[in-house]
Amino acid sequence: MTGRHAIKTPPHHATWGEFLDVWREADQIDVFESAWNWDHFYPLAPPYDGPNLEGWTMLGALAQATSRIRIGAMVNGMHHRHPAVTANMAATLDHISDGRFELGMGAGWNFMESDAYGIPLGELRDRSDRLEEGMEVIVSLLQNTTTNHKGRFFELTDAWCEPKPVQDHIPIVIGGKGRTRTLRTVARFADQWDMTFPDTPADWAELNEVLLGHCERVGRNSEEIDRSVHLAFDPDSSPAACAEQAAEFFEAGVDIVVWSFRGPVDVRRLAPLANALG
Repeated sequence: MTGRHAIKTPPHHATWGEFLDVWREADQIDVFESAWNWDHFYPLAPPYDGPNLEGWTMLGALAQATSRIRIGAMVNGMHHRHPAVTANMAATLDHISDGRFELGMGAGWNFMESDAYGIPLGELRDRSDRLEEGMEVIVSLLQNTTTNHKGRFFELTDAWCEPKPVQDHIPIVIGGKGRTRTLRTVARFADQWDMTFPDTPADWAELNEVLLGHCERVGRNSEEIDRSVHLAFDPDSSPAACAEQAAEFFEAGVDIVVWSFRGPVDVRRLAPLANALG
């Protein structure tokens, strides 16, 4: 079964020039439909006090450096900024990219950076409640002329977000593995569900069944939601083995494989992978 492919360059432990080279090259390779970074402030691999570029500002520059590939951060922590700010940033990036932006959102999990910066993350229920409520705010601001909302975390009065995006609808990607709340939020709001680094296709398929149940309960057509998984692209990865691994997930029902760079962010790694996948 043929599927689609994306790349992800975690913006840590490399230079701006290296990321720029990789994204410009990926923009020229049709096998990659989208490119992603992340919304973290600390590296997620040691040394944790090493360099980590901020994702949203990177995307503004990368939107101008590319012309074809779709772009986004996989995924943004809802607690990192007010959802009204996120909606305005998303609409602006959609204009800068001429309608190529995709909005990735998640509940957040990294206590190391959140505690260090004094950004309240909260317990699991808090995070789940904030994600679901924040998605209501974002969707309304991007679609409606004005938004009024009064909830547990956010309150908006006659709020607007202008200009509206270039796209009629910015695709929303929600990442996470939470069976009870995250996958219900996916069923309500997402155009794509992402699962990071499943061990096997069977592990992914089991969670996908949970998502199907949520879709049925909220009255959502599950076929409207693309499924993606992160797979690791290690420095010693065999491109042929990567292609075989992807094929197993596509056979299970995954639509998109996001190849997440590990090790050097080296533009020379792209072509061999693309050739094997193509």
